[in-house]
Formats: sequence, C-alpha cells, structure tokens
Amino acid sequence: MERAGKNGAADHAAFLEGLAAHRMIASIKDPRHIETALSLHRQLSGIFLLTGHIGVVKGYVDVFRAHGLPVFLHLEKMGGLSTDNYGLDYLAKVIKPTGIISTKTSVVKTAKKMGLLTVQRFFLVDTEGLENIAKSLAQSEPDIVEVMPARIPDMIDRVKSFTSLPIITGGLLYEQSQAEECLRHGAAAISASRPELWRCLGPSPGLLRAPTAAAAPAGRDRKRFPLAHVGLGLTALYEYSYNLSTGII
Repeated sequence: MERAGKNGAADHAAFLEGLAAHRMIASIKDPRHIETALSLHRQLSGIFLLTGHIGVVKGYVDVFRAHGLPVFLHLEKMGGLSTDNYGLDYLAKVIKPTGIISTKTSVVKTAKKMGLLTVQRFFLVDTEGLENIAKSLAQSEPDIVEVMPARIPDMIDRVKSFTSLPIITGGLLYEQSQAEECLRHGAAAISASRPELWRCLGPSPGLLRAPTAAAAPAGRDRKRFPLAHVGLGLTALYEYSYNLSTGII
C-alpha cells in the first residue's frame, strides 16, 4: 500500500511549515510533560513521543493532534506495539500519528508504505557512523533525518553534504545557545526533552523570537478537545500507564 495521497501530503506540508516557523520539537520521555507541551502548542513544531504503550498511546496522539501538533511515535520506545507489517498497519489505521521515528531502515521503509511520515534517527559516534548514514538513507529514503547527539554540530554540515532532507538534531542539550549553534550549522529544527528549552526559535537560524499568534501554523487555533474527553483523560492515562509498567495491573 502506497502512501495515502492527500492526507499524507497535507501532514507533510503542515509539519514542514511548523519546522520553518518554530524549529523546536518537544521530545517527550515523561508523560508528566505532556500538559506542558500542550500549553506551548503555539511555540512547537511538533511532538516526538518516546513514552507510552499500546494501551494509552492513542489517547496521547489524539490530544496532541486536537491541539494542532503533529506527533511522531518512537517505535522502539513503545510498549506492546509490533513493528512488523501488521503492527504498522494497525498504527497507521487506528492510532493515526503523523509519523514514526525509528533507527531501523526496514521499519522506515515499511512505515512509508503505510502512509506514515518517517524520521530515521542516527547516532554519530565515529566516522563509520557517518558513512552508515549515507548508505542507510539510500535504502530507506525517510522523509526526515534525526542526528544525535546535538553537541557535535559540525557533523550536521557533513550530513547536509550528502542529503537534501530536513535534518533534526537533539541530545545532550542544556542551553538555548547550544540549540542556536545547531541551527547555524544547518539543522532544520531541534528536538529537546527539557521543557525549559521548548521555546520558539523562529525562522532565522540562531535568533530567538518571542512567539506570536500569527506565527502559529494552520490548525493550531481549531476547537480543541477538553482533556477530560480524550480517552480516559490524561490523568487516568498517566495512572494506567504507571500501574501497567509497575505490574500493579
């Protein structure tokens, strides 16, 4: 099955618009940070979700999308969700995120066939890792590249030398100045797990700008779900997720 035409193209265009407008993605590892991200929805390009399991993830996706935030699921961080054809088909048809994040070339290729936007994540630890990025991109053809960690910004220049895809970078970021340096080296956006960094970086590399209502991408002002109406409600989702992970249920 090839990528769904209009919906896939619209999602891709909206996400790229958000990247250009804000250059910041909230990478969420702790469910307690979800409400913070929602409160900053006008200042974020999207969400990278690195927490959750099959019992709660649709509720998370629904609330983010109701706030106009594109949401990508890191499949290696999701409990109970298979990355074979059946699992990815279920993900695309039932959970309906904007896209997925994976380090695996085979998963990226399959997800693209299911109509999902794809972010392939790479960890740069040596020269061989840089060479592997070029080889993997030729095979998987993802929509977006994520390079980690962000504290080696000159590697962004090297990756840009062999791909025209948007490059997102994250990992080991503690200060806004570190994020700005990555943008100066050509990153399209930053992914950060520290809520204090979730501020609009603006369309000009290296320049922080105060968020404005006019800067919000289309869809950010639509009518939003009250939190209590999203599945079990966020509080109940947190409790259910915690209880399941600790074996209480």
